[in-house]
Amino acid sequence: MDVTATAVFVALFLLITAIGFLAGRWRRGDLTQLHEWGLGGRRFGTLVTWFLLGGDLYTAYTFIAVPALVYGAGAIGFFAVPYTILVYPLLYLAFPRLWTIAHRHGYVTASDFVRGRFGNRWLALAVGVTGIVATMPYIALQLVGMQVVIGALGFPAGGWVGDLPLVIAFVILAAFTYSSGLRAPAMIAVVKDLLIYLTVFAAIIVIPAHLGGYGQVFSAVEAKKLLLAAPGPGSLGSYSAYATLAFGSALALFLYPHSFTAVLSSSSAQVIRRNAAILPAYSLVLGLLALLGFMAVAVGVAHMPQFAAGFAEYRNNYAVPALLLASFPSWFVGIAFAAIAIGALVPAAIMSIATANIFTRNIYREFINPRCTDAQESQVAKLVSLLVKAGALVFIFALDVPYALQLQLLGGVWIIQVLPSVLLGAYLRRLNGWALLIGWAVGTGIATAMAASLGFKAAIYPLHILGVTVPCFIAVSSLAVNLIVSLLLSLVFDPFSRRSRAGLVILRDAA
Repeated sequence: MDVTATAVFVALFLLITAIGFLAGRWRRGDLTQLHEWGLGGRRFGTLVTWFLLGGDLYTAYTFIAVPALVYGAGAIGFFAVPYTILVYPLLYLAFPRLWTIAHRHGYVTASDFVRGRFGNRWLALAVGVTGIVATMPYIALQLVGMQVVIGALGFPAGGWVGDLPLVIAFVILAAFTYSSGLRAPAMIAVVKDLLIYLTVFAAIIVIPAHLGGYGQVFSAVEAKKLLLAAPGPGSLGSYSAYATLAFGSALALFLYPHSFTAVLSSSSAQVIRRNAAILPAYSLVLGLLALLGFMAVAVGVAHMPQFAAGFAEYRNNYAVPALLLASFPSWFVGIAFAAIAIGALVPAAIMSIATANIFTRNIYREFINPRCTDAQESQVAKLVSLLVKAGALVFIFALDVPYALQLQLLGGVWIIQVLPSVLLGAYLRRLNGWALLIGWAVGTGIATAMAASLGFKAAIYPLHILGVTVPCFIAVSSLAVNLIVSLLLSLVFDPFSRRSRAGLVILRDAA
């Protein structure tokens, strides 16, 4: 065990734990109200929202999974850079409208919007359950990031002794989330982002300088990994895989419950527009982080004694921690590892809060106890947030994937199925709730069948179209079927439906 790195890591972890518990006193509100506990009272301004969304969207996916994919698979891993650029015009155009509707009608979740817009409790339930299911592997990805860092500090890999630090981190996360709600990750996100920027800029300057420049970094990487492989005869190969990964991930990102929650916690629609303009600064950091995968190849982390001795089970996910261990003194390694762990902790907290909001508002209050008080609703949400974290722990202990990134992609193939109900539902008047529900069921079924055929270990499914093989992100192909079914059935059902006056009022209010 690296005692110095571990001491720095623990000290910073204790600091953010203290901040998490103190956050409940920041911008005081009645935490027995769900909108106060789960949305921070909808009072976050531009700067806090920027840190919160950055902490929410740039996660262990960014710091562990993307560089790991670049390290193991090469250029295909850079799909994450264009997708985070594509997503911000969508944020600017669509989500101020959704914020306005949610603020005016007191909505806490996307399912609340769907329930009000279409008057269909079963469609709202489908959207809510999809959000919970899709978020579980995403939370698991955050815990994988923490697991890798804890292992890299020198704790045993595997077994209950190796899992114990992760369980302790989970308990701490559960405790301050329970007590402070969304205010805790909002405050911690500030510390997390400062540590991440420090780590990234140190890495992109120090490591290439040590290796002899970026030319030496790229020359150490196999030529076939520097560029996407050219498609063979009768196939679009990695080109279509790259394009659909970027496009599908962009469409899915802000449909996740944690993204929606962070958006609704903003104080105004204008705050969302400002953040759509300044959040691309994080895309620059993401591109730099992806390069760490190539730097890990140049340093030769696969041949490090620690990797060979005890961390082989982490495979490519260990690339960035191994790179940092090989390149920096122990005290800075402790800072960098703390940044990665906190970068996993913040989104995990937001995700657990978001899924708890869904269960409480759209399942418990809608189907189980419609007469519950606001205080009871908030208490149930706090308890469910604990269960969600426990479920994510079980998820990572039970499921083995070669790349941590697959956990996020699996979530994407499910959450994108709510796009017709949420995004199109905010604009198109003639959509029918039952048609959308059938489209969701068809899209989800196809997506799950495709993922199952790949053993839930990959997200690119080869489609065979007119004699051409088109490797495609499952989320995109299944969404296409979902949209076709939803739109066609809406045309069929529309003459026989009683249009919801409340739904039309919602659209008129947002105009």
